[in-house]
Amino acid sequence: MLATLMSYFLLGLVRVLTGSQARWWGCPPKAEQRIYFANHQSHADLVMIWAALPKELRARTRAIAARDYWTKTPFKQWLTTAVFNVIYVSRERTADEDPLEPLIEALDHGDSIILFPEGTRGNAEEPQAFKAGLYNLALKFPNIELIPAWINNVQRVMPKGEVVPVPVLCSVTFGAPIRVMAGEERRAFLDRARAAVIALRDV
Repeated sequence: MLATLMSYFLLGLVRVLTGSQARWWGCPPKAEQRIYFANHQSHADLVMIWAALPKELRARTRAIAARDYWTKTPFKQWLTTAVFNVIYVSRERTADEDPLEPLIEALDHGDSIILFPEGTRGNAEEPQAFKAGLYNLALKFPNIELIPAWINNVQRVMPKGEVVPVPVLCSVTFGAPIRVMAGEERRAFLDRARAAVIALRDV
């Protein structure tokens, strides 16, 4: 009950601060299993893209979150588990740990996921080079749609190092699905996926 109330409060807050505009430019908001992948410039990215999804998609879509940051306090951990239902990943990994294992488990369970392929937040106008995780998941789950997304202006709402949000009009633009083409090498695919995200910036 408390988690539900908090989700409504956060949805209202995000919409007041950002307008939370979802722009389905290249695909409709279907309640089917997908991997959404987006640029990453702020901790608010997780909340912004979650808020942009319709309720029926939000219920089965889980964002990826850095365990070390989002479990620092009991409140952050409760928020990300009870409200956002995130998938925690470790940024410091042991040699025998597969960083994709929790994502694979979620996809096997039928969930959609929100992935930030840069792996960490950037502060440049364009995303950093994408890491291999998106490619590996695309090969393992070839029937799941890969949906690029561009999160606009959210870094101005919650700049890196700041704790107080600033009202700024933001949007999330969802593009046309892509797939790994036959024989496509990893770097070629990752560069194409990154270009698909960047192309949504000016749509």
